[in-house]
Amino acid sequence: MGRFAAVDCGTNSIRLLISDNSSGEFVDVVREMRIIRLGEGVDATGEISAAALERAREALQDYVTTMKQHGVEAVRMVATSATRDARNRADFISMTAQLLGEIQPGAQAEEITGEEEAKLSFLGAIADLPSDLSPVCVIDLGGGSTEFIVGTRAGEVLAAKSVQMGCVRLTERFMQSDPPVNEEIATARAYVDDRLAEVVESVPLADAQAFVGVAGTFTTLSALAQGLEEYDPAYIHGSELRFDASRILTQSLIGETAALRAAHPVIHPGRADVISGGAVVVEEIMSLISQETGLSQMIISEKDILDGIVMGLAS
Repeated sequence: MGRFAAVDCGTNSIRLLISDNSSGEFVDVVREMRIIRLGEGVDATGEISAAALERAREALQDYVTTMKQHGVEAVRMVATSATRDARNRADFISMTAQLLGEIQPGAQAEEITGEEEAKLSFLGAIADLPSDLSPVCVIDLGGGSTEFIVGTRAGEVLAAKSVQMGCVRLTERFMQSDPPVNEEIATARAYVDDRLAEVVESVPLADAQAFVGVAGTFTTLSALAQGLEEYDPAYIHGSELRFDASRILTQSLIGETAALRAAHPVIHPGRADVISGGAVVVEEIMSLISQETGLSQMIISEKDILDGIVMGLAS
């Protein structure tokens, strides 16, 4: 087999993974992320704005150029929460078809369901986990939605649930002050707790032997907890996030202004204004995990839906 590319376009970011499988193992060639905020205003207007669509086009054009430079043979692009929620998603899909067709005729962004998103994220996230941890719950916290997946180390998904809560959605809907005021935070927490109640009804969290957090909010918290001077995936992947210490960090992030958050060297400037919303989600998730299982820590993974996509392309 050869080189495969995966593109994931969510509410907040667009990401690229080019992976080489010629040796029978997956080796990263390129792994890149850009904040484009495709979902900006979608929760309020129901449409992707012209400015957001142009940001997505510019980023994807650059990704296509990178794919050509590295000899990509097949590509799959998925579009998640923001695209599912937008009335004008056809404009976005058409744009991606025009660009991705340069790599593989007929390729275009696929508007996948939350459940399929969850399964792909699970396959990627468990790739490097110890084999004795089973079942595992993977939590993919995005900009517009969060997926909870319980499955075995063999890759069998036992249950999955996607709920409409994410760092961008909470910030735009509830936490608009800078920094957010107590009433906004309380309203956001109540909303998150309602969504988590849906998860408990659908997913056997209490059966999980370990929890794995993926995506930008979790990985950024790990970088902060470790005191990294710059964002380094090598230190973040496989790290352990302890709940007690993490609550100190999340409280600090929620109470800071976006400008102060942006001053942290490991917080991407495009994430600084929404990571407080993500911090509220993480706090409530940590409380739920402790309540359901008694665990007080989780594993952080840099691998996620992108890795699940390339594994599917290779097979």
